[in-house]
Amino acid sequence: MAAYMDVFSQITAIAFFLLSGTCGLLLIVQVYFLLSVYSKLAFYKIPPILEKSPLPPLSVIICARNEEENLRLHLPHILGQDYHTFEVILVNDFSEDDTKWLLRDLCAQHPNLKVVEIAEHVRLKHGKKFAVTLGIKAAQYEHLVFTDADCIPQSEQWLRHIGGSFGSGEEIVLGYSPYIKKSGLLNALIRFETFHTALSYLSYALRGNAYMGVGRNLAYTKSLFFRGKGFAAHMHIASGDDDLFVNQNATPHNTVICIHPEAHVWSEPKTTFSAYARQKTRHAGASKAYRPAHRRMLALQLISAFLFYLFAIVTVAAYPPYWYVVVGMYLIRLLLQLFIYYPAMKKLQVKGLIWGLPLLDIAYYSYICLNGFAALFKKEVTWK
Repeated sequence: MAAYMDVFSQITAIAFFLLSGTCGLLLIVQVYFLLSVYSKLAFYKIPPILEKSPLPPLSVIICARNEEENLRLHLPHILGQDYHTFEVILVNDFSEDDTKWLLRDLCAQHPNLKVVEIAEHVRLKHGKKFAVTLGIKAAQYEHLVFTDADCIPQSEQWLRHIGGSFGSGEEIVLGYSPYIKKSGLLNALIRFETFHTALSYLSYALRGNAYMGVGRNLAYTKSLFFRGKGFAAHMHIASGDDDLFVNQNATPHNTVICIHPEAHVWSEPKTTFSAYARQKTRHAGASKAYRPAHRRMLALQLISAFLFYLFAIVTVAAYPPYWYVVVGMYLIRLLLQLFIYYPAMKKLQVKGLIWGLPLLDIAYYSYICLNGFAALFKKEVTWK
């Protein structure tokens, strides 16, 4: 009997060593991302607005389908930007509301507003990329800026910051678009997920390895679009007019970021978990077409964090007397997160989320990993 007990004790010790050792390895991976990647944005010094002259003329492109109310509220803030030369290309993508009449009134007031009308055809089903392409072809200027109908710039200086970010050799400008703060757990999760996504893609851009941008606040040149053959490589994917284009065309030398607070572009968040899930499913569908190296690095970050929590819970549940080992590793990671996340959150105007970091972090990784897995079995959805 004593021999069996000794064997059992040895197996138990080995199992604990494997579980806790796995937690330790996953912690090392997470520490790498925190200190080597995310610190780039955390300690990045935001440059002031550039007064260089001349700033390039800009074409702002917005695609809209049944967005009458959003356009009524937000389009005047874009048309009222403090910038010397710019036009707004509004692609009205088969709207069935009164968008057409609203735009007609706005065109009479703003000569720099140009409308491109798309009519639906029973034999032609197109997505947002088709609308964006028509907007680009209609653009008068070389430097293109993109946003959405439900977005509103932080200030009248948005375009000055974006235009000033283009320089010799810069062809892509990655902006930042936070969601408006509202009450509720879903809103907190959406804003934390948006922060974490921005923390990742902006940090990698600063490391010379840009892999995505967000179409709510993005700029690039027309020549880059046509040189890279537009969206031809991924036209079969409904989403990805922003992140897949950047993933395909960004280089270590042609991409910069623009995150001055005056250049943020705010957007309305989803208000139901089902709508949010559909949105994330679209994004997950596009991410499957990223470059293999980018898919691996993003998967490593997400899965290592998710497994860290999973193995930590299993280890504590299986070996309660040794809870302090796992809690110690968790606290190391949490303290590093606080050290890196807080200055980044201040830059991205979500510093209030720091108080909910322990719960939001667990919820974020659990939701993103599980929803990403479920997206593998769902069909692609349309943009509107």
